[in-house]
Amino acid sequence: MDRMQVFSRNELRRIHDASMQILGDTGVKFMAPEAVEIFKKRGFRTDGARVFFTEKQVDRAIGTTPSKFEILARNPEKNVIIGEDHFVFVPTASAPNVMGNDGEMRMATFADYENACRMVQTSDQLDMMGMTMVQPGDIPAETAHLEMMLANYLFCDKASMGTGVFGSAAQDCLEMAAIVAGGKEALMENPHIAVIINAMSPLKYADDQLDSLMIMASYGQPVVITNLVMAGMSGPVSLPGLIALANAEILAGLVLIQLINPGTPMVYGSVSAPTDMRTITSAVGAPESVTLASATVQMANYYHLPCRTGGMITNAHCPDAQAAAEGTLMMSTALRNGANFIFHACGQLGSYISMSFEKWLLDEEVCRMLRRTLTSMDITVESIDLETIKTIGSDGSYLSHPSTFKHCRDFYQPQLFTRKDYHKWKKSGGMRVSEIASQMLPERLESFVKPPIDQGLEDALREYVTRRKKEY
Repeated sequence: MDRMQVFSRNELRRIHDASMQILGDTGVKFMAPEAVEIFKKRGFRTDGARVFFTEKQVDRAIGTTPSKFEILARNPEKNVIIGEDHFVFVPTASAPNVMGNDGEMRMATFADYENACRMVQTSDQLDMMGMTMVQPGDIPAETAHLEMMLANYLFCDKASMGTGVFGSAAQDCLEMAAIVAGGKEALMENPHIAVIINAMSPLKYADDQLDSLMIMASYGQPVVITNLVMAGMSGPVSLPGLIALANAEILAGLVLIQLINPGTPMVYGSVSAPTDMRTITSAVGAPESVTLASATVQMANYYHLPCRTGGMITNAHCPDAQAAAEGTLMMSTALRNGANFIFHACGQLGSYISMSFEKWLLDEEVCRMLRRTLTSMDITVESIDLETIKTIGSDGSYLSHPSTFKHCRDFYQPQLFTRKDYHKWKKSGGMRVSEIASQMLPERLESFVKPPIDQGLEDALREYVTRRKKEY
């Protein structure tokens, strides 16, 4: 029995019905005239920038959205499937700062971004390359996406994210993905890149995000619709009301995607949280955030859609006990509830204001442990092994039995966390786990080996970036 609240079918329907009333009576603002025109041409009721939806129109769009899809990687062995029983871990994103293990925060640089790419490539837990794992402050903002996307492809051969920060940036990411895919036709045949599009709560989509959404949908590339509704500020303080509003925003974005290109993959996502009224910040580490993440997964399941939630997210500013507690509570809930696209799985700090390489390593350890907890036991006559139990009886020991020697290495062995007794721990330096992570970080970065890439492909990517930087 799971003691966490599982919504009944009637409760899910009640939220759905409330969202339909919001979409039908209040509507959603789309701040790009091109988007409004798409709705008008398909018979949607509009009032200026505001679009209104009927339940039939929403249901039709949900019906063309796949419940799972595959994103192709530069290395075909690293393709990923998102949806249904499949899930991926993706690193943190958009942090303008890097937090050192000494507690000092500094501006993120492009060298940090390249190191983050190395961390993804060498990770045994991260399934996809992210985008803007840090936001470099030492290169021009208008062309930073080009440098980052190039680094993604050169430093990593896993499936990749792109950026939807503005339309031309999304177009550049698609052009580079097409180079890797072997042309635009090949790109449009299969997903090669995904971007996150953020709704502007309450009930609005900004023009730059809509430009990116429309471009991505026209190429049939996955769009992760996400909102961060802050209870008491950009959404109702009542959590059920917040869920209904967030659901309406996400469904409105889904409808636009499917109107542009039916069958385009979409991920239903939210990282909504209460507002800390003392600081007017998003309390991403609060227990209500975890409750909302569970609700997000349940609503996505109600519509048979892939789901995005947050991962190891925290309000803490260093990799301490608070960061571990808040992050693990969110991550374990998201994973066990059935989230498919878990963003900020490694490295996030300070409610998205900074990234920590040391925390990245600690978060990977948690990811590793959670994957192991999801490993099913094979309960058979052989695995129960009554014969050994009878042989050893009440007076024997399992320590030297052949079955123990055979299977003892099957148990999970941590890479950072200690199991030494006090005296051995003290003798080996008595280091806290964040200190161990700091010590391991240089070794991890040094272990990076640039993945093979066809020289012609690398030249083509570099040429595109050089040309576009001049055009900007």
